[in-house]
Amino acid sequence: MQTLAQQVLQHSAGLPEGTPLVAKELLHLGGRAAVDQVLSRLVQRGTLLRAGRGIYFLPVESRYGMRAPSAVKMVEGLANQRGDIIVSHGAAAANALGLTTQVPMRAVYLTSGPSRRLKLGAQMVEFRHAPIWQLIFPGRAAGEVVRALAWLGPEKAREAIEKLRTKLPASQLKEVASARPRLPTWLAQEVSALVTHG
Repeated sequence: MQTLAQQVLQHSAGLPEGTPLVAKELLHLGGRAAVDQVLSRLVQRGTLLRAGRGIYFLPVESRYGMRAPSAVKMVEGLANQRGDIIVSHGAAAANALGLTTQVPMRAVYLTSGPSRRLKLGAQMVEFRHAPIWQLIFPGRAAGEVVRALAWLGPEKAREAIEKLRTKLPASQLKEVASARPRLPTWLAQEVSALVTHG
């Protein structure tokens, strides 16, 4: 018969990379106190990584040894498990769209869930609770445009919109413009330029 620790490891090995492991998900294997204790022991042994309070990950085995799961996979796993919307921060979106050459030093994401910091090996991943308008169009270019413009602010938004007009297809510009009713007034006015001059 398998020990509780072996059952927990077998369960976590069947999950995709970056899927968080939480005690509530393991209650079919044993009582809450026993599960908590096993998770704590597995972290002490180095078999599991503790990212934050009550959130654990199975390290990934690579040809160079064990490593933490990638931040992107961890973000996907958290979003799927908790049902939160999690999107890239405006600075990362602006960089991806070529609106800034600044490369964000830390992994920061916007979320509909609570603000928190999780540790993935040596990397700290920060989640910041954001207003719902900053979370629109998750996983789509239009959402990245909204987040980039919000991060750039009123002073730099107009110049960014001029650049985006030449870079993005009309369908994506139209999708960004469709979000105007949900945006703050200053941003809705700037985004209107995509329609009036487009």
